Amino acid sequence: MYRFKSISEFHTYSNLPKPEHPLISLIDYSQVNYSTDSDKIKWMQDFYSICLKRNVSEKFNYGQQKYDFNEGVFSFVAPKQILTVTINQNIKVNPSGWLLLIHPDFLWNTSLAGSIKDYDFFGYAVNEALFLSNKEENIIVDIFKNIQREYQSNIDKFSQNIIISQIELLLNYAERYYERQFITRKISNNQILIKLEQVLNSYFNNNESLINGVPSVTQIANDLNLSPNYLSNTLKIVSGQSTKQHIQNKVIEKAKEKLSTTELSVSEIAYELGFEYPASFSKLFKNKTNISPIAFRQSFN
Repeated sequence: MYRFKSISEFHTYSNLPKPEHPLISLIDYSQVNYSTDSDKIKWMQDFYSICLKRNVSEKFNYGQQKYDFNEGVFSFVAPKQILTVTINQNIKVNPSGWLLLIHPDFLWNTSLAGSIKDYDFFGYAVNEALFLSNKEENIIVDIFKNIQREYQSNIDKFSQNIIISQIELLLNYAERYYERQFITRKISNNQILIKLEQVLNSYFNNNESLINGVPSVTQIANDLNLSPNYLSNTLKIVSGQSTKQHIQNKVIEKAKEKLSTTELSVSEIAYELGFEYPASFSKLFKNKTNISPIAFRQSFN
């Protein structure tokens, strides 16, 4: 596996001229030519990359998904993520697109230094790339070129702030487009909601599966073959609630069922629902229903 610690190292490997700026670079993807005869490359990079590609013969695999760039695809990779690129040497195409590389050092002492981690697509983008319309592509390319023009001009005290503002604009457009993509995939997202309900039922209808405690967000996401961030964001779009809230709702649903139809004590119900401490169960129940488990049971007498 290759490790690219600097943008310059990536330029060298891709047979590109030296970057004009050591910490930020916009690459014309049609000029990229990886230095390998192998049909597969794996690498880790120490910088962010924001990619808009089209008509690319390579298949990119990162996270749990493989991406085909025959259409315009906008994707995001954070530092320390591992990418695997499969190259079909028998296919000759004319790839196009842009690759913006940003080293974390460029963001120091700026508003993006901390906030860039708040953009969820650097997390769930490993599970979902963003498909753009032609109009959306044009907007993104314009911002890319604004960034390039700024770092190619004479650097002055305003340069970094102007580039940072353009990167923030780029990321904010990406948020808007992801939101659009979530909404247009409403049917698919509703299927995720149905599968979530099935997974939760399988946990809470089988006491043995709760021996190790209430299922975590990560467990549920793994069962659905999704990343935790992507699952929670999808659920918020569809239902207005996160994965954690859905899990808690299922706990309360099952608790009410047991409190009203069995003679089990509150402690026994807590243990059956995966709680190590009954007090934690009682606290959650009261927070969600504004009534204690005992008071809820008494309301049925």
